[in-house]
Amino acid sequence: MEFAEHPCFSAKARHTTGRIHLPVAPKCNIQCNFCNRKYDCVNESRPGVTSNILSPEQAGIYLGSVLERVSNLAVVGIAGPGDPFANPEETMRTLELVSEKYPEKILCLATNGLGLPEYVERIAKMNVSHVTITMNAVDPEIGAKIYSWVRYGAHIYHGVEAARLLLERQTLAIGLLKEHHITVKINTVIIPGVNDEHAVEVAKYAAALGADIQNCIPLMHVEGTAFEGKKTPDAHAMQELRQKTGVYVKQMAHCARCRADAVGLVGDDNSPEIEQMLAAASKLKPTTERPYVAVASMEGLFVNRHLGEATGLWIYGEEDGKLKLIDRRPTPPPGAGDERWYDLAKTIPDCCAVLVSGSGKAPEKVLAEFGIRIIAMEGLIAEGASAILEGREIPRTLLRTAGSCGVGISCGGTGTGCA
Repeated sequence: MEFAEHPCFSAKARHTTGRIHLPVAPKCNIQCNFCNRKYDCVNESRPGVTSNILSPEQAGIYLGSVLERVSNLAVVGIAGPGDPFANPEETMRTLELVSEKYPEKILCLATNGLGLPEYVERIAKMNVSHVTITMNAVDPEIGAKIYSWVRYGAHIYHGVEAARLLLERQTLAIGLLKEHHITVKINTVIIPGVNDEHAVEVAKYAAALGADIQNCIPLMHVEGTAFEGKKTPDAHAMQELRQKTGVYVKQMAHCARCRADAVGLVGDDNSPEIEQMLAAASKLKPTTERPYVAVASMEGLFVNRHLGEATGLWIYGEEDGKLKLIDRRPTPPPGAGDERWYDLAKTIPDCCAVLVSGSGKAPEKVLAEFGIRIIAMEGLIAEGASAILEGREIPRTLLRTAGSCGVGISCGGTGTGCA
């Protein structure tokens, strides 16, 4: 399988073959100076934007419902709104669910490549056939002008050091992808005065690594970014550029700069019906197996305990249409690392969510593996728990605001995480 059936790789297929992007990857490990990620946004059509974020399980349900209504979807992809490999657990779980249930679908990913190398073998085994890597520079001096920071492992890198690390990882990733016979597309955002004259070097470099196609994308004007004042290259400039880069690698010229939740033919906006389906899929709902909500509270009236400090959880359910306290359960003692959160998951297997005033990343990650979502909020238990149990959204005024890293909203911070 190469280009013929994938609408993002084939100008011919774009008119007949649809794709669906599953928005399961909100976090990003890079801050690009042209990017402003937005969640819960229906007004912009560009990468980094989605109306809702889905869990892998929600994505599976959503995909099934969309396939019942849209018959020409041959491609299932993950394209953010962050980076798939800044969210590896969610990405891999989603791919597993899709590949098991829909083995006939083309699976693809769009990534900056930083976190990709360790996962190439696994995605190849799941028949991921197409991967797009955004490569904007192969000269670290130029890359330093494009990236505000790069987060790799526990470290934050800036400037030339950050750009050099990213290029090293992208180079490794492309080589590994080609070893596994995966089709590789290079996305290059063309930024006037920064890398527009450098794009030919990117084409040469990518072609030498075995990349199959390059997509030169004109910079978009995005408010709230470091490059918001830069001009967008016009069509004539882009045509001339593609002629130069096309000497070295096949060029794509029909990119519609799709949203992270795009459905249907390339270039078409999501229909109101699709938006409604996505919103419905994203709602947290109790199930027969998980009919309850756990709460970290001091007195059983307010959500006012950090999960790490809670010695017990209050368990609420619904009876005759009213909120009812079902049980109180002790939390595992601290000091066991992630094992504490695995033990907690075993303590509340009948809960679909945990309401807390705050929590760390470790419990969120572990509990998510068991289908239990942690929600940080402030206010009455009755307001939060009842909303979940009734299938409603918790009022936004009660949800805790994300810190400087922007998790759940947008990202324009330093890359050091939320305060």
